[in-house]
Parts: sequence; structure tokens; C-alpha cells
Amino acid sequence: MSDGLNTAQLDAVNHLRGPCLVLAGAGSGKTRVITHKIARLIRAGLAPQRIAAITFTNKAAAEMRERAAALIGRDAKKVRVCTFHALGVQILREDGAHLGLKPQFSILDADDVVGILKDCGGTTDAATARRWAWGISRWKNEGLNAERAAAAARDESERQLAALMARYEERLAAYQSIDFDDLIGWPLKLLRDHADVRHKWQAAIRHVLVDEYQDTNASQYELLKLLVGHGEREDAHFTAVGDDDQSIYGWRGATLDNLKKLPEDFPALRVIKLEQNYRSTSAILRAANNVIGPNPKLFPKTLFSELGEGEPVRVVDADHEEHEAERAVARILSLRETSPQRQWRDFAILYRANHMAKPFEKALRRANIPYKVSGGTSFFDRAEIRDLCAWFRLWANEDDDPAFLRAATTPKRGIGHQTLATLGEFASRYRLSLFAALFSGSLSTVLSPRSVATLHEFGRTVNDLQHRARHTTGREAARAFLDDWLQAIGYERFLYDSEDSEAVAAARWGNVIDFCDWMAQRCGGEVDDDGLPGAGGEAKSLLEVAQTLALLSTLSEREQDRDVVTLSTLHAAKGLEWPHVQLVGVNEGLLPFKPGDADDAEPGGAAAADLAQRIQEERRLMYVGITRAQRTLSVSYTRRRKKGRESVPVQPSRFIAEMALDAQTTREDPREKLKALREEFARRAQLQAQAKASAAR
Repeated sequence: MSDGLNTAQLDAVNHLRGPCLVLAGAGSGKTRVITHKIARLIRAGLAPQRIAAITFTNKAAAEMRERAAALIGRDAKKVRVCTFHALGVQILREDGAHLGLKPQFSILDADDVVGILKDCGGTTDAATARRWAWGISRWKNEGLNAERAAAAARDESERQLAALMARYEERLAAYQSIDFDDLIGWPLKLLRDHADVRHKWQAAIRHVLVDEYQDTNASQYELLKLLVGHGEREDAHFTAVGDDDQSIYGWRGATLDNLKKLPEDFPALRVIKLEQNYRSTSAILRAANNVIGPNPKLFPKTLFSELGEGEPVRVVDADHEEHEAERAVARILSLRETSPQRQWRDFAILYRANHMAKPFEKALRRANIPYKVSGGTSFFDRAEIRDLCAWFRLWANEDDDPAFLRAATTPKRGIGHQTLATLGEFASRYRLSLFAALFSGSLSTVLSPRSVATLHEFGRTVNDLQHRARHTTGREAARAFLDDWLQAIGYERFLYDSEDSEAVAAARWGNVIDFCDWMAQRCGGEVDDDGLPGAGGEAKSLLEVAQTLALLSTLSEREQDRDVVTLSTLHAAKGLEWPHVQLVGVNEGLLPFKPGDADDAEPGGAAAADLAQRIQEERRLMYVGITRAQRTLSVSYTRRRKKGRESVPVQPSRFIAEMALDAQTTREDPREKLKALREEFARRAQLQAQAKASAAR
């Protein structure tokens, strides 16, 4: 052992030259391995700025950066620890001009994409536009543009979608904007088609570490190959860390083919398995190993733990959803009664789909238990924050038409919808952005002098704010600028005028203040590029900060570890852990999920042909759920569930049987246990009272 690492972990850390695949089972210390390997590479002489550690979420990147800093100190700040998408932004900001992209391009969010597709497709139905967005996203993740998608189309529906995709691509080009999928696709095209750019980035990054490698899609794998010089140099240095048993994002484009291809594409690949679990008891791991057992194995492994046998895994049956929720709450209270030092944050209730949370929320509220629903509304999805972000995006990129429309009308500035419609037609005719069109000398031929003057005033305001934002650096200057700007556009008054409830308006204005404080902290270097607390970073201009907003999904202040029970989908729970976990709704039709049984499960339902693969992914999802538990795990199912207005009989999931639990130790009624505990406590209290009374006599 060295540095607290076991033998397999040490092998992974010390393999510095050539490709390496680390098969990291759940709870096996993969982040520890990655951070120690970064330190080992630096000690071996590799400059920290030439190391890239790629994760899938800003939160994971922030955790990795913090742990690396604790291990190696200041050099950790020089390592590129970021998401695939953030790396894509870095590449495009520097070299996107080769593809006709200006450095201040805009990154569209999901709502922007839906809005553009509604316009391109001539519909007002957001659900239809979202289906189009999913189809286009799937093609982009497979490396297809509109032309190639049209060539590969299998039916008239796909041909129509490919034609829509072509119109969508034209809009993005006109707006100098890209969507999130383009943050992978465009760098891929750039590195593939421009050898000078490719060699520049290969020289800049000499070792790539990829976390959660099993979640990569086809485009991300191709991007990795280009970054490490596959086929161009013999010394492809990278470390892929992943677990084929935790691949649960097939519906989002992630493919296990990327794991299969590694040994074929890189014959010198070293494969190292991490099988010791530091999270869960043996009883929990045995259930996990049994569940995942029937799946075909790319790289067989068996998790083991030295934490002892622990509590047996419990199976709880319930009559219906409300009964199941009551039992879940009773279990939490029972565990708290037996160990009062346990906190609410020690408990999690995990389920397959978002719509399943409601009865558990009701039961927790009735019991006055604080809770949070993980994956709820993002701070950046709030209307007031989207309003401000539209202005920031417009400062960063004048050609961002969706941002222009929102900023021009929120708050209202005397620019009516008819004026904007006419401006839009004029801009389309001359292939201009809305901002460029408003300064056209011939605009007066289609709009009244008053409308033109109002548009010009708005344009000058944007230009002035853009100039000031470019030259506003540091926390204090940014905060003063934002205060002046909010006052100038009358945003506080706008919020109070648009809400019936003064309390709601005050809460929304409070969100605006929080947001501006956070923006100012980023300008002062107190918050890093992933939106989480940093340590004395470089001061930035407000314009620089505005350009990276679209990559952020939440404010760090909102991520504080409150003492509450967590309700979460299994997908959102991946990567997290709790001492006490309850998997609920473990019924056939839900887990494994049967398309059509829940209206809010993820898009991309399975066809009959890939049913076996779908069941395998669902089994991996169950495995992920089980391995979130550290000390106790209960699995519950119902005998009946609501379907529309009816209550229909349902079966327990096949995965419960696959856990192969001891039937004598798994059945439990938490309400009876809680009742017995309370009776025991009451009996003890009575005996103590009697003893005191006897002593007093």
C-alpha cells in the first residue's frame, strides 16, 4: 500500500506511458485514482497545463479540482479539469475561426433550440419541437449533419426531420450560435479537417484522463482519439476510467461500443480492474453482484468489501403508492429513533421516473420531514435569470437572435411584436441578424421613423453596455455596473408590476440579487469557470464571464449540503451515495421500464428488436441504485398502481428475485417496527418514572 492506495489503484496510478483502461466498480475510489494519477504525472515531469481531466458534470469537475488541489497544491489550477463541453468551448474560442465561427459565439440552451425549431417547423407545439430536438441531437451525437442524416434517412418522417435539421443549421449559422451537441461536433470537425489545429492541441495536451468513460457517445470517442493522436503517433497517452456495469445513458447516445473499441483501436491498452468497494457492506454488494450477474460482460469483475456483512437488504411490499410512501417514511423515522445522531441528509428515496415522487413528498410533508427533490428546477431555468442571461448573451454576441428578442421585450422598451415581426422579415430577406438589420439604411422603407428610432436606441444601449462590460473587471466594478444596469432598465419595478403577489416578486428579485452577486464573484476570481468556489483566481471582465454562462447549470450557493432527505431519480443519483437508501416502485413496467407505462420517462423508447439491450440497461440502472447505499438498503414494490384513473394489479420487478436475498431475513413492516420501538421507549420511561417515585418515598 502507498498513499492509502490498494495494489490495483497503485497499478493504475503508476501506468504513465501508453493507453490505460481502469475498470472502476461502484465505490472503488475512481476519483482518488484520477487525482493521484494527475499528481504522479506532474511528479514524473509532465507540466500540469498539459494534462486534461475530462468529466461529465460541472459538479464532478469541481470535486476533482478540489481534491487535486488538496493533493498537489497550486499546480492543480493549471490542469485542465473540465467537462467535454467546456473543453469544446476552449477549442472553439481559440480556433473556431477555421470553421467561420467568431470567438464570441453564443451557446443556445434547450429552450432556445425548441423555440428555433418551432419557427423552422411552423408549429406552436413545444412537445413536437422537443421530439424534433431529440432526433436532431441523436443524429449529432452519431456524428451526422443534416446532409448525412438525409442520406441515411430510413423513411419519410426521418427525411422531413433531416430537411428541418438543414433549416435549423442555417439559423444557427446566421445567429453565430451553436447548441450543446455542437460543442462536441464542431471541435471534432475542426480537429479532423485541420491538421495544424489538431497538432496544436495534441501538443498542448499530452495526457488525457476521462472519467465515467462508459457514458461517452460516438462523437466524444472520436474527439478523444483525435486529441491523443490515434493513428498519427505511437505514444497515445490517456487513462479512461469507467464501469460497463454502470452504463445507463444509452437513450442519450452513450454506447458501450466505446469500451469494446478501445482494445481494438489501441492494441497496447493496459486494462486494470478496481474491484474493492469502499462504500457498501457485503450484504449490499452481494445483492448488487447478483443483480448484474445475468448481463453479458465485456470485462468480468466482482465487487467485494471489507466493511463487514452489515444489515440484510430488506424487501418491503405495499398495497399501493400511498401505502408505499407511508412505509418509506416509517422506515426513516424508525432508523432515526434507533440512532438519533443520524441526520436527515443520511437518507435517500430513489425511483425510476420523476412522476413517482409525489406520494413521497406528501408523506414527508405530513411527517414534517424536510426534503429536496434532486433534479428540480435549475436556478438558470427561472424566468428572471433567463431574462438577464439574454442580455449577457447579446453583449457577448450581437448576432444571437433569440437573446435579442428576449432582451428587446423584457422589460418592455416600446418595441412591439409587429415591429419585431417586420424586422425579422427584413433580416431574413437580406440574411442579416436582427441586430445587424436594425442599423441597415434601408430599414426605414419597411418601418415607421418612430419604430426605427426606438430600435436604434435599443441598439445603442446594447453597444454601450457591451463596451462597458468589456472594460469592467473585478468584483466591485462588476457589482456596481450590474446595479446601475438593473436600475437603468427598471427590472425591479418590472418584476413587481408583473406579479400579483408581492412576496413572489420579492423572491424573484432576491434571485436576481443572488445571481448578480455570483456574477461579480466570478469577475473577481472568487468563483471558477464551473461556477463553484475557487481560491484566488484571476480577475475577469464581465464580458468574459458572460461568454461562459451557458455552460453552467446551477449556482454553487444552491448546492449547499442542507440537512434534508433526498428524493431522486436513479439517473440523477448516479455518482452519489447515502448511508440509508430506499429503492421504491421496483415493479415490472417501471424497473425494468416498459415504454408507455410512465409519461415522463426519458425519450427514445425501445423497439422490440432491442428489448434485450433495453433490459440489460435497466438491470444496470438497478445495480446503480443498489450501490448508492452505504449501510442499509430497502427495496419496495406495490401490489397495485394507478394507471390513469384506475388502480391496476402489478408485479414486483424481476430484479428483486435476481438479488437472491434470504427470504427469512428480508421481509419487514417498518410501521410495526416503529410502533414496537415507541412502545419499548414508553415502557422504559414508565419504569424510570416508577423508580423515581419509589426513590422519592
